[in-house]
Amino acid sequence: MFAYTTPLVGGLLIGLSAVMLLWCLGRIAGIAGIVWGAVSAQPDNAWRWLFILGLLLGPFAYHTLAAVPYPTPSTAPWWQAVAGGLLVGFGVKLGSGCTSGHGVCGIGRLSLRSLLATLTFMATGIATVYVIRHVLGVM
Repeated sequence: MFAYTTPLVGGLLIGLSAVMLLWCLGRIAGIAGIVWGAVSAQPDNAWRWLFILGLLLGPFAYHTLAAVPYPTPSTAPWWQAVAGGLLVGFGVKLGSGCTSGHGVCGIGRLSLRSLLATLTFMATGIATVYVIRHVLGVM
């Protein structure tokens, strides 16, 4: 039962936070946009830093309070993580938003553009995993 409860509650909390941000501040919970706004010193910056702090402290609090072990660290070399991060950043810029902005908030607002972007993200991710694991034989 626990295997289904945790993701369900997590998903509900993500949805609730996105709705609350939209209702309270009129902002979309696109993480890439929130982080960019925070580091580029936008005038209304405090809420962005609080949101980021919540993203960082939430998993820590969950693992601590629920006594759930942390996932094992990746064995991939650091340069692969950097390359992956840069590719994701490029995709976010190219797609005019990230998976949280399009997938969680955009689809929730019935945006056709966000639906198409999310389908593109998912198809690209599936194809990438297939090529890396089954064609190239990595991992």
